[in-house]
Formats: sequence, C-alpha cells, structure tokens
Amino acid sequence: MNTASTPSTVITDSSTVVLGIETSCDETAAAVVMGGNDVLSSIVASQLEIHARFGGVVPEIASRAHLEAITPVISQAMQKSGLSFDRIDAVAATVGPGLIGALLVGVSAAKSLALVLDVPFVGVNHLEAHLYAAMLDDPNVEFPLLVLLVSGGNTLLVEVREHGVYQIVGQTRDDAAGEAFDKVARFLDLGYPGGPAIDALAKTGDGQAIDFPRAMLSDGLDVSFSGLKTAVINHVRKFPESKTSDIAASFQSAVVDVLVAKTLRAAENLGARTVAIGGGVAANSQLRSEISEACARKDFHVVLPSLAMCTDNAAMIASAGWHRLRLTGATDLDAGAYPNLGLTVAQR
Repeated sequence: MNTASTPSTVITDSSTVVLGIETSCDETAAAVVMGGNDVLSSIVASQLEIHARFGGVVPEIASRAHLEAITPVISQAMQKSGLSFDRIDAVAATVGPGLIGALLVGVSAAKSLALVLDVPFVGVNHLEAHLYAAMLDDPNVEFPLLVLLVSGGNTLLVEVREHGVYQIVGQTRDDAAGEAFDKVARFLDLGYPGGPAIDALAKTGDGQAIDFPRAMLSDGLDVSFSGLKTAVINHVRKFPESKTSDIAASFQSAVVDVLVAKTLRAAENLGARTVAIGGGVAANSQLRSEISEACARKDFHVVLPSLAMCTDNAAMIASAGWHRLRLTGATDLDAGAYPNLGLTVAQR
C-alpha cells in the first residue's frame, strides 16, 4: 500500500496488517493486528511504579518514559508477531485524547515508521479504540451494540449502530467512575491506582454496610459520582471507627449499581442486541460479575474484554485503525495530537 498526503480510502481485508502504537497516558504499547481482530502481538510497558510514589501520573515524567520505551516496545511487538516490517500495511497511533507530550511521542514514532515503510498513517481516537477492545476477544458481536466505556477520564454510554457509526447516549456530569475510585482510594490512603486497590479490599468487606447514595439512579442515562465521593468523605469523618474494607465495598457497590442500571436501561431503550464494556474500570470484578448476571436476566449477549484489553493497549488501537482505514482512509501526515479530543458521531 502507498501512503498519501491526503486521506483516501484504502482497500483492507483479512490479510491487512496494522502496527498500532499507544502512548496517551502512562502505558507505552505496541501491537500487530491482522484483519482488524487477529492479535499477533501486544506489548505494554507500564510506568505504574514510576508514578505510584507521586499518587498519580506526572505528565513530564510520562513523556520521558515513553521516549525511552517506545523503540524497544515496537521491536518486541514486531519480534513477537513473527512478521518483518515489510509485511506492515499501515501504522496507527493514538492522536487523542490524552497527555499532549505523551501523545506526541507515539504520533511522531508512527508517522516516522509510516514514511519509512511507505504505508498509510492512521490517527486513532483513543475512545473509539476502547469500543473495539471487547470485540478483539469476541468479534462476532451483533449490532446495534451498547458499550459502557468507563475509565479514569471518561464514563460514557455509547450506541454503536455499525462499525464507525455511534453516538453518546449517556455520560457523567462530573467525575468519571475511575476518577471517583482514585479520589476515594487516595482519601482512604489505599495507594495508586485506586481502582484495583478498592476492588481488592472490597472483597473483604460488606457492600451493604453503608448506604451510600446512588445519584440519578432513576433519572435518565447520565451519571454523577461527585456526590458519592463527598458522601464517603463525610461518612469517614463522622464515623472514623468504620472498617475501611466496608467503606470500600459499599462505595464500590454504589458505583456498580448505578453503572449496571444505566447500561441495562440504555440497552433496552435502544433495542441493543449486545452489551459490552470497555476502559480501565471494565476490569473491576464486581462490575464484570453484576453486568453479566443482569444481561443474562434480560437475554442480552454480553461481551467482556479480557483484563489485558481493559487497560490502555495498542491492540485496540491497531484494530480501530484497521476499521478507520477501511471506512475513511489514511490520515494526513500533518495531522497533530489532540489532548481534548472527544468522541463524536463518526462520519462514514
């Protein structure tokens, strides 16, 4: 395939190989995917230990770590795939949303490779890629598809009518669910990242011990978690003797109750055939269990991404890149990185 300075539709099929690169936050990742869903390799270099001592991601440190890791990670992905670079048909990279310095590392690497290999460059919306994460493990989904995209930066309910055609039908009005997990974990001194810490501790606590609020539970499809976070803080200050495990379990139950209720309501309203979840919080054990049980009761086909596909990875970038290349063609090489890029209705 030949690259172009302007987007043009490119023929893609089951043999088309995309090298994906992801550097939107604190994971340096590269993956090789064939045909949109056949993952030949997926390598992720985590910066977790680097940022844990700061209680969160430090943008400048993240960018420098990406610079150090990007070349070895790409090399590992290629080696594990068993393919040579001349077999790569396109290079895809996250162009947003994310940390601007971190994004530029991946975008620059992807453009350089695309130029050297004389193949198309494909800019990928990180949020759109999360819609494809679950499909990598279960490619035979039926449309329309309702996706709960829930992470540290976003909580969205997305209707996917077909590949590349979607709309947001519900979203958070304040804190994202993952952000609430991190803030509550920080207040409880559980460490970073907060989601896994609360999930682990909640397994030893009583999720019914404290009746935390379920904001907007019966009101539309939007969600709100800021008040829940405040309720946890107020409870601890009023009842300092409360068991931390009970607080964690009760908080997590409140979040999961709202997410499951809203997801099922959206799926029913839209006549969805399949329900999927994506994003970092999709790894939460209680959410995975309860949404599976709820979908079974309502006879929805549920698609849960593997734990490796929940967190930021390049396989979902390569997959989304394959579909984006098929639908709208290559991305201009003068395209930049967009830290505040949102998820809008994709144009076919």
